[in-house]
Amino acid sequence: MRLNNLQQPINSGFNAHSTAQEVISGIDLTGKIAIVTGGYAGIGLETTKILTEAGATVIVPARDLEKAKKNLEGIQNIEIEKLDLIDPKSIDAFAEKFISSGRKLDLLINNAGIMWVPLKRDSRGIESQLATNYLGQFHLTAKLWEALKKTDGARIINVSSYGHQMSPFDFEDPNFENREYQTLLGYGQSKTASNLFAVALDERTKKFNVRAYSLHPGSVYGTDLGREEPIDLFIQMGTHNENGKIKPEVEAKLKTIPQGAATTVWCATSPILENIGGVYCENCDIAEIDNGQIEHRYDEPSTIRGVQSYSIDHENAERLWKLSEEMIGIKFNVE
Repeated sequence: MRLNNLQQPINSGFNAHSTAQEVISGIDLTGKIAIVTGGYAGIGLETTKILTEAGATVIVPARDLEKAKKNLEGIQNIEIEKLDLIDPKSIDAFAEKFISSGRKLDLLINNAGIMWVPLKRDSRGIESQLATNYLGQFHLTAKLWEALKKTDGARIINVSSYGHQMSPFDFEDPNFENREYQTLLGYGQSKTASNLFAVALDERTKKFNVRAYSLHPGSVYGTDLGREEPIDLFIQMGTHNENGKIKPEVEAKLKTIPQGAATTVWCATSPILENIGGVYCENCDIAEIDNGQIEHRYDEPSTIRGVQSYSIDHENAERLWKLSEEMIGIKFNVE
C-alpha cells in the first residue's frame, strides 16, 4: 500500500472550532472564479457566502434552481446555473457553457452530494450515490480541466466524509448487482471513491500547479443531508432519544454550519497548502491516518475523525481512475 507521506497533521493553527470566516481572514480573492456545486444549502451555502465576501465570483450549479435563487438572494457576485450531477448530459451542458466563456477557473469545489437514499440507479444503471457523489465529480472535473489548467495555482476540493470509513470501494461489484444493497455501504463507497479521486488527480495535475484535496467537514448540525435518514438509526447510534429528538448534550458538541464549512475554505485558500496536495483533511488540518488507534463514538462527535488507508492508497486510486473512465465512457487525459 503506497500512501502520501504528507498525510499527517501539520499544526495549521486552526481546529474543529474554527469557522470559515476565521480561516479566510486576510485572504483576498478579488478576480478569482469559483464553482461550488450544491453551493445553495448547508455548508455549501456558507462556503459560497464566504468566498464572495472575500471577493470571488462564485458560480453555483443547482439541481433546484428555485431553491438556489431563494437561498442566494441578496448575495453579490453570484451566478446560478442548472446542473444535475446524476445526468451526464446536464454535466456536459454546464461545462460546455463555462468553457465557451473563455474564463479560467481558480476553484472547483465538488460539494454536492446525497445520502440515506434507497436503491436507485441512473440512466446508465449506476447506483445513485456513486453516480452523484463521485462519478459526477469525476465527469465535471474532466470537462472543466481546460479552464483549471489556465490558472496557476487552481485547486480542486472534494467534499467527502468520515462516512468513507463505512466501506472501501468494491471494485468487483460497485453497483450492488450481486450483493445486498445497504444505503450506508453505498454512501461509504462513494466517499472512499472521492478520496481516491483526489489522490490520483493531484498526482496528475500538480505539474500544472493545480492541486486536489478531499475532506471531512465534521459532524455538522443543521444541514439537510440527513433528511431521508431513518430515525431508528439515529436512536441506535445514541445521538437521539426514544422520541426521535437529538440529545441536547450531543447537539452541543456538533459543529455549526460556519464551522462545518471551515475545512472546505481552508483547503481552497490556505497558503500553507501551496506545495501539498492529494491529502484528506479535517478540522482545518491534514487528517491523521486511522490505524485502529482512534475510538469512534457517534455520541461524541470529536471522535468521528481519521482517514482509512484504503481510501488514500495510490494503487487503489489508479485502479479507480481507469474504472471510472470505463463506467462513464469518458477519457480524462490530464495534459
